[in-house]
Amino acid sequence: MTTQQPIARRSVIAGAGMGVLGAGLVSTLARAEGSQTSGAAPAAAQTGDIWSQEYTAKKGDVPLNLWRKRLGAPKAGEAPRPVLFLVHGSSNSARTSYDLNVPGHGEYSLMNVFARHGFDVWTMDHDGYGRSGSSGNNSDVASSVEDLKVGTEVVVRETGQQKFHMCGGSSGAIRAGAFAMVRPERVDRLVLVAFTYKGTGAPTLRQRAERLEYYRTHNRRLRDRDMIRSIFTRDGHASGYDPAVADAIADEELKFGDQIPTGTYLDMTANLPLVHPEQVKSPVLLVRGEHDGIATVADLQEFYAKLPNGDRQFVILPGVAHSVGWAKNRHLYWHTMHAFLTMPPGVTT
Repeated sequence: MTTQQPIARRSVIAGAGMGVLGAGLVSTLARAEGSQTSGAAPAAAQTGDIWSQEYTAKKGDVPLNLWRKRLGAPKAGEAPRPVLFLVHGSSNSARTSYDLNVPGHGEYSLMNVFARHGFDVWTMDHDGYGRSGSSGNNSDVASSVEDLKVGTEVVVRETGQQKFHMCGGSSGAIRAGAFAMVRPERVDRLVLVAFTYKGTGAPTLRQRAERLEYYRTHNRRLRDRDMIRSIFTRDGHASGYDPAVADAIADEELKFGDQIPTGTYLDMTANLPLVHPEQVKSPVLLVRGEHDGIATVADLQEFYAKLPNGDRQFVILPGVAHSVGWAKNRHLYWHTMHAFLTMPPGVTT
C-alpha cells in the first residue's frame, strides 16, 4: 500500500542502514558502531577484473565522452546485465563524481562498486565538462537533457538494452529527472540523490541567489581548488568527509581548467521546479544527506507525495551532507541504492 501522507516521524533502525515503511517511505537514521569510517564495499559483491571503455556520442558537432565499467569485457551471446547510467552534477565531471581514485583512503568509485554487483555501469561528461567538448552554452538542464538523449542511444547500441536504471546527484538528479519525463521508455528505476524540487528554504540556494545576475550574464564560472573544498564544508559538517577526497577531485578536475558552465546554478536559483513529479512514471528512490543544505526535508516530502508510482522510497542518510557519494558514510548510500535497484517485482494481481 502506498501512503500519500506527510512524514510523521523518522524511523530509527540502529545498525541496519535502512528502514522501510510499507511500499512507500524510507527514512534512515542508522547509528551503527564504526560506520563513520567504514569504506568497505557491500556484501555479496563479485570478484574479478573490472573492464572499462570510452565511447563518444555527438550532439550536433559537440563530442560527448562516455565511460563504461563492468566485470569482464562484453562477450557475444552472454546474458544481458542490468545497466546503470550515472548523471553528474554542476561542479565536477563524470569520473571524479562516480569513479574517483583516492589512493590509500578506501573505495570511492561507485562505478567499481556496482560493476562488482553485476551491473553494466555508464556515465557521461555533459557539454562543457571534463573530457567532452563544449558548444559554448551554459549547459543548463534543457541542454543536459539533449546530452542524455544522444548519450543513452550509445548505451542502447552497445548493450542491446532498451531500458536501464538511472542515478543522478545534485543537479545531476534534476538532469536525470528531467530526462525521465521526456524519455520514460528509457528509464527503469530512478535514483535521485541530493535532489532539489522547488528549493524553498534551502540555505545553499539562498546563498547562490546572491549571484543570480552573474549567472544570467555569464556562461562560465570559476571552479578552483578552494571552491571544490567548499563543497565539503558549506553545510557545516566537514567531519563527515576525508579531506583527501577534495584534493583528489581538484587534482583531476583542474586538468580541464578552472572554469565550468553556469547553467545549472542559474536553473536552480531562478527556474525551479524543473522536474514535475506527476510526469515521472518510473519507480523513484530519493536519497538525502542528513545535513544537506540544497533542499529541505519538506521540499522533498512534497515531491515524494506527488509521485504517481507506488514503488517509491525516501532515504535520509546519517552523518552525510550534500555530497553523499564522497562521504565517510558512503557505504550506506551504496547499500540503499543496491537494495532499491535489485528489489524483486511485487504481486500485481
